[in-house]
Amino acid sequence: MSPAQPHVLIVEDEMAQREMLGYNLEAEGFRTSKAEDGEQALALVEEDTPDVIVLDWMLPNLSGIEVCRQLKTRPETRGVPIIMLSAKSEEVDKVRGLETGADDYVVKPYSVSELMARVRTQLRRVRPSTVGQVLTYEDIVLDSETYRVSRGDKPLKLGPTEFRLLSTFMEKPGRVWSREQLLDRVWGRDIYVDTRTVDVHIGRLRKVLTQHGGSDPVRTVRGAGYALG
Repeated sequence: MSPAQPHVLIVEDEMAQREMLGYNLEAEGFRTSKAEDGEQALALVEEDTPDVIVLDWMLPNLSGIEVCRQLKTRPETRGVPIIMLSAKSEEVDKVRGLETGADDYVVKPYSVSELMARVRTQLRRVRPSTVGQVLTYEDIVLDSETYRVSRGDKPLKLGPTEFRLLSTFMEKPGRVWSREQLLDRVWGRDIYVDTRTVDVHIGRLRKVLTQHGGSDPVRTVRGAGYALG
């Protein structure tokens, strides 16, 4: 019943480091994709936007700093947290990395457990339901750890898919999600589901949310998708 696996993109030109990071992140329950240079990283982000990017500074062809700069200037990727990895430990380098838009800066060699903690910290910001936080929107409360939902203190019984839909909406109230984006986030990219299935589950979610009265908080945006509020 948990939300779709958080997706972490690893951008690292050293294969041993790349594989080690992938192994540890996947062991923690993350879905990963990997790039060995900056150009490949930008292509992968365009194809499948990750929740968090772990980005090495020193990359062939296109540096990590330039990748970070480009991603932070694009509206569709500006909000994706970037953790910069670098052997550069001078304060001036750290400041440059952060000023370019990196959300965190980790100096090599680093502790794997510390990096995992930093990934979870960034996820807590962008996908709080994946780290067991309680989400609230107006009178709706969703506890992603106990899988309980209530509205106006009345418990609601949601199916697994409706729970994942609601947690996705509650993470970013007001954001308009297309059917394709909801399919990726709620069902997962590896599962083929017709986009009309989204409409069916949205209908079920609306029915449960309004069963004790109260207005329907899910908004249909014609030609674009759905939003909460």
